[in-house]
Amino acid sequence: MQSTKAWFFIILQFLVPKLLITNIVYYITRIKHTVFKNYLIQNFIKIYNVNTDEIKIKNLDEYSSFNAFFTRELQPSARPIEKEKNILISPVDGKLSAFGKIKENQLFQAKSFHYSLQEILGNNNPSTEQFIDGNFATIYLAPFNYHRVHVPLDAVLTKMHYIPGNLFSVNQVTASRIPKLFIRNERLVCYFDTGGFEMILIFVGAMNVGSITTPWTGEIRPKKRGAIIELELTKNVSTALKKGDLLGWFNMGSTVITLFPKNACHWAESLRNDKDIFMGNKIGSLIYPS
Repeated sequence: MQSTKAWFFIILQFLVPKLLITNIVYYITRIKHTVFKNYLIQNFIKIYNVNTDEIKIKNLDEYSSFNAFFTRELQPSARPIEKEKNILISPVDGKLSAFGKIKENQLFQAKSFHYSLQEILGNNNPSTEQFIDGNFATIYLAPFNYHRVHVPLDAVLTKMHYIPGNLFSVNQVTASRIPKLFIRNERLVCYFDTGGFEMILIFVGAMNVGSITTPWTGEIRPKKRGAIIELELTKNVSTALKKGDLLGWFNMGSTVITLFPKNACHWAESLRNDKDIFMGNKIGSLIYPS
């Protein structure tokens, strides 16, 4: 019965107008009417048991919309950062859905599904060669998670590519049944110079993710089709980042993928698939410090 429901959910995603639904959600979550947006926020907190003790702004009236609450900031003490320089931290709160070695150029998605470096980065990308036999980690952000994304080590942001795509859900049900899910969906690919190697962090969009926002680009709205866009980074925000600095946020839930070259790092022994992790937690160590 559970499998039947899962497949019904998958088939439904192929049939429904995902971009239209996402646009509707976008506008609903930005309604500023006090009674309406507070009703949404209060019910969201109740349904998902959101820990309001750790949020920075506790008065719901101070949030301009449901989306403002969804992308909420936390108190600085809520997510302590592992300060040691060679420690890699989780860039987000979420569930570790897959991690390990990039086998030649293949990354594991779920069950027997894989996808290639070239595909996730938009094909014909010169950055792929150094990541062959490297390391990757995929973290799924559920709706109730803290949705801000942070840099996992000291690094300089060098460029961002926006890759238009679809908007399938990226939860475990979908990831285990739709091949090459992450390359079907839209994504924002961020490249970093760590001083010793290049690192890549990828925001993967999904259904109901109305947009992705970064300090350098502002809000990026989903586009189903089109060429890869190299985004212009505003010069008003420094691209030199310290571990734990803000990279941006999802306006609704999704997935983050991190890529490291061969011989750049190794994962912590405590990591397990389906493990809940928090931004700032140690997930690995650099083999040579950045």
